[in-house]
Amino acid sequence: MATADDALPGRTTRPYAVAPTHVVLGTPLEGPWPEGSEELYLAMGCFWGVERIFWKQPGVIVTAAGYMGGLTPHPTYEETCTGRTGHAEAVRVVYDPTKTSPELLLKEFWENHDPTQGMRQGNDVGTAYRSAIYWSTPEQERAAVATRDAFQKVLTDNGFGEITTEMRSAADAGPFYLAEDYHQGYLHKNPGGYCNHGPNGMTCPVGLLRQDQVPSQQGILPPRG
Repeated sequence: MATADDALPGRTTRPYAVAPTHVVLGTPLEGPWPEGSEELYLAMGCFWGVERIFWKQPGVIVTAAGYMGGLTPHPTYEETCTGRTGHAEAVRVVYDPTKTSPELLLKEFWENHDPTQGMRQGNDVGTAYRSAIYWSTPEQERAAVATRDAFQKVLTDNGFGEITTEMRSAADAGPFYLAEDYHQGYLHKNPGGYCNHGPNGMTCPVGLLRQDQVPSQQGILPPRG
């Protein structure tokens, strides 16, 4: 991982323009979002496939591809790929907590990549492709820990190794920087584009948190297949 001594310097502002609305959902990439919306940040390899997984989920208001968890302010894609910014390719998932839950979103996270690979995902190798969860609410944190522990048992029972997913608060991980415009909704713009995400064959249990730990589940929709 890059350190403060060797990280690229970056810049004070974003060096490129990004369209203001999501190409599929038609909602604003940077807000404002409806009152009560919550943000969860997920990294699981190349952000193209990750974003498509989550813009399809019920209750999701908007998704965005970007860079998070590193040191360089306002990095570019080329800089992030060098590993000298410290960032992971991440997706910001903004959702309505009355229509979905952190557990349901994290079920999609765990089941659609291999979280045991360390600084890589499939053929994509480097710190930018690490698995990570950056939470912004206590409920998200509890769901992240509970689903990780439950999924680790599933993986162990099926001969997989230890989960290497980085887990910390979004405040600790630092700012989320929007990626270049061509990355936003990439697989909608390029239907035949590269994607190495899909079901890993394992099932992540949900319903792990006690009802006194989470908001009312009334009205929450099941995950879309």
